[in-house]
Amino acid sequence: MSLNRRRFMAVSAVLATGIGQARAETGEGWYAIRSDEGTPVQNLRLPVELFSEVDELPGLIRVGSEAADVTLVEFYDYNCPFCRKAAKDLEVLISADKGLRLGLVNNPILSPQSKDAARIELAVLKLRGSALAYDFHRRLYRVPGKIDGEKALAVAVELGSTRDEITRVAGGADIGEALEWQLRLAASLGFAATPSFLIAGAGVLGYPGPKSLARIVASVRQCDEIACGG
Repeated sequence: MSLNRRRFMAVSAVLATGIGQARAETGEGWYAIRSDEGTPVQNLRLPVELFSEVDELPGLIRVGSEAADVTLVEFYDYNCPFCRKAAKDLEVLISADKGLRLGLVNNPILSPQSKDAARIELAVLKLRGSALAYDFHRRLYRVPGKIDGEKALAVAVELGSTRDEITRVAGGADIGEALEWQLRLAASLGFAATPSFLIAGAGVLGYPGPKSLARIVASVRQCDEIACGG
């Protein structure tokens, strides 16, 4: 096992322990956050070790300025309808808020087809970089119906890659390991819902809606917490 992998496994154990403590101390909600529909949004405190490890996570797509003052990380599945909605809303939010940086992490827990699509995305990222991988991400969510490896491959080809190239890279051991790391981190965080988000030391489970998410970002700017005043 490599040093990086041992480090990741150790941090995963710390994260899992910290989340258990946070839930024991606070129930399922650290802050009283409401969705756009007015329903409570499940959220929890996360250990401080989190963000340095996420930033080094293999396969992380980065969107926005490196000088941004707030970073939001989404964990998603390509066959999650709420993730599809979130993809559109986050594109608008990122375009309007130049101080917001977005990280994208696969959490393909809904079907084997989701994992196939995730491997194609990771191959696009490896070959073409974050900007084109983000373009792939947005385009794939616009494809109707259930997403699978073939639909993902078709989008990758539309963006200029060849089928043989993407298929070869997507089948590589490093792509499989990157996806395993992403899934393991999501599980360690207790992110059984898609999408889920990391921001300012907190986890937000499920999609609260664009207005609620914008309020969370604004609160982080104001008081470094996802809701000011508790």
